[in-house]
Amino acid sequence: MKTAEDLLNEKGGQVISVAPDSTVYDALSVMCDNNIGSILVKDGENMVGIWTERDLIKLTLEKNFNPKTAKISECMSVNLVKAPHDCSIYKMMDVFLGKRLRHLLIEKEGVFIGLLSIGDVVKANLVEKTQELENLNKIVSFEYYSNWQWKKKK
Repeated sequence: MKTAEDLLNEKGGQVISVAPDSTVYDALSVMCDNNIGSILVKDGENMVGIWTERDLIKLTLEKNFNPKTAKISECMSVNLVKAPHDCSIYKMMDVFLGKRLRHLLIEKEGVFIGLLSIGDVVKANLVEKTQELENLNKIVSFEYYSNWQWKKKK
């Protein structure tokens, strides 16, 4: 069964982040350049928040919102939920569903090594289930049944 670290290795890339004093516009630019839907906020060596597309949607409804002046630190989520690097895809799905999250930080030996989205984990689960089904179909094929004969008693 795959773990969070396995998924990060397959996904590749690094942890993409911005500083707390970055503007929303700066964060959006980095997100667009990297084709991602969320960005971590890093102060020195510490992850202090996350900012997502949903945060942008909420901000656009605020009067006088200006992405070129609004600081990311003023609108980021600070309740970071993490999972250990050896967490299974099934456990991560439980966390996503149970806490109603879309992003999960992955930690190894006290250091954040990556970020997984619910899409990453659902895809991995579907790939794993598809492989299991294909393996079962190979085992239980028509040939299996056609070669299966009852022994006749004499």
